[in-house]
Amino acid sequence: MTGTVRTTRDLSERPTITGERADWLETLAKHRHFLRFTTRDLTDEQARQRTTPSELCLGGLIKHVTEVERAWGDFILNGPSSMPDFTAMTDADWARRADGFRLLPEETLTGVLADYAEAARRTDELVASLPDLDATWPLPKAPWSEPGARWSVRQVLMHIVSETAQHAGHADIIREALDGAKSMG
Repeated sequence: MTGTVRTTRDLSERPTITGERADWLETLAKHRHFLRFTTRDLTDEQARQRTTPSELCLGGLIKHVTEVERAWGDFILNGPSSMPDFTAMTDADWARRADGFRLLPEETLTGVLADYAEAARRTDELVASLPDLDATWPLPKAPWSEPGARWSVRQVLMHIVSETAQHAGHADIIREALDGAKSMG
């Protein structure tokens, strides 16, 4: 499967997106907004803070969702070879992966939000420009993947939306525990 990712300059030349693709873009935009909104007015130190027994922090959630969008975008374009074989990962690999859920000392909230915006633009371009949402690839090797299963572009988009929404909910709980601020209500 191949796809064409348009450059930012091409956006003004692209016709208005309608139908299913517009629905995907609108839903993604809504959940991305809620996730980003949980970080409003925070310092880097606050974005690193864990407020629940889990390892999650707001900056780390932004980093993780960015990584998810990028990895699944690569999968849409290039298939499972673009993703690691999770069944062969070492303890060191898993430790590096865990850093994707933390805002590390050398990272800033501004930087991870900018990185997230770039990943979101790329995903949006994929949604707008791919010729076939029904095209499929075999899933990468992972303990959570059914052996032999294939996902269509549409299923990958469902996963990205689900992952973003789930982590926006996590972020809302973390933020409320941090300083009482809520995304809604």
